[in-house]
Amino acid sequence: MRLVTGGYRHFAVDAAPVRDGDRVIEWIGTCRDVEQEWQDARREKLLARATAVTADTARPDEMLAALTAVIVPELADSCTSYLLPQALHRTPGTALAAERVAAVPRQGPPGPPPHQAEHLGPDSALVRAADRRRPVHAVFRPGSPPPDITPTGTEPWLAPDANSVVLLPVVVDGTTAALVVACVNGDRPPLGASEISLLQTLLERAHTPLRNALEYQRTRQVALALQHSLLTEPPDVPGLGIAVRYRPSSSAAEVGGDWYDSFVLRDDAAVLTVGDVAGHDLPAAVTMSQLRNMLRGLALDREEPTGEILRRLDASVQTLYQECTATCVLARIERPAPGLLQLQYSAAGHPPPLLVEADGTAHFLDEGRSPMLGLLPDPRHSTAVHPLPPGSTLLLYTDGLVERRNEDLTDGLDRLRRHASTAARRPLESFCDELLAGMLTADNDDDTALVALRLSVA
Repeated sequence: MRLVTGGYRHFAVDAAPVRDGDRVIEWIGTCRDVEQEWQDARREKLLARATAVTADTARPDEMLAALTAVIVPELADSCTSYLLPQALHRTPGTALAAERVAAVPRQGPPGPPPHQAEHLGPDSALVRAADRRRPVHAVFRPGSPPPDITPTGTEPWLAPDANSVVLLPVVVDGTTAALVVACVNGDRPPLGASEISLLQTLLERAHTPLRNALEYQRTRQVALALQHSLLTEPPDVPGLGIAVRYRPSSSAAEVGGDWYDSFVLRDDAAVLTVGDVAGHDLPAAVTMSQLRNMLRGLALDREEPTGEILRRLDASVQTLYQECTATCVLARIERPAPGLLQLQYSAAGHPPPLLVEADGTAHFLDEGRSPMLGLLPDPRHSTAVHPLPPGSTLLLYTDGLVERRNEDLTDGLDRLRRHASTAARRPLESFCDELLAGMLTADNDDDTALVALRLSVA
């Protein structure tokens, strides 16, 4: 029933006729206010529907999109949901980067496509709602929103006949992780306190996946900071060029344990190493940093064969990190005689080094192989020696460069050999960049580290 004030309220009317024969002479009835009962029934219905559509959904964007489809048309005529991917790194009062994950109108043309980035200026009402961490609600004459809702110079995001809007921040552990904008248009009753309360209850279903996403952001931020702190510049070595590269996984759920390192020993031998700790999480990244630094210390402690150094590293891993396994290549570039260079190397469960000669001939160095670190209780690691011709390039890399889902590893290794042979005459930095461009795909799901060494031409 429409009220004199312009709003609506629900009543239950029961009436019975009073008859005189076949003629109705009057009606006797009751009228009962059932607004609260109607609100309760609607609430239960919407919550049940929200539970059903989000039951098998764990990703924040998919859950927000599902809830947006529940909100329209039951509670609003249009609804748009945003994820805030930089929620943990933004200063309040500054511009906001948002990813629109859903935009559903009740009628008319479809809403704008999802998964598009939007830049929200610091004077935007959306930014104000995110910073205050509480709803921004406005009711107005159709088509006449207040200036602070849609600042001058911004694109219109309300329907021409909108009469009310609510901007709802989805706050998780004190951080605004998402924003939802709901609007009502035309002569439909404006959004009020009961609708806002129900919207907030519906959006609580997104808290768990959003909390997981924020926790992942925090974990990844720490892991990447740790990894980048270890990405040291290679040393300057006369007659040798050394280039390094690190590419993190493109997957939002992956933080790897890949590392590289290069340094010079007291006897002027150059040491190169790459490795990979099993796992894709913060503990893997922490263990990676510890193994990398431990390997540095073991290599500097004694001038001994690379296999013996890996044996001592393996024993340390099994003593200190009993649940850890890792792969590694350790290479030492030596000068056995004036004008000559040779490679001494050991590979523990790791893809083999690739040697590319100046004319483009490329082959893998398959000697010096042994099981991965942390696998066998009485480890033995062999050492191999190979000459390094003038102008040749030695490449050490982690498996993210060559492994692909549903593909045999030999296919990836052969692809690397071909790319490296083609790029052999490129300057060393360009050589590395061309390898990454040719080998990695947009959806690579593992980290990649590589170290390349180029000998000067005699």
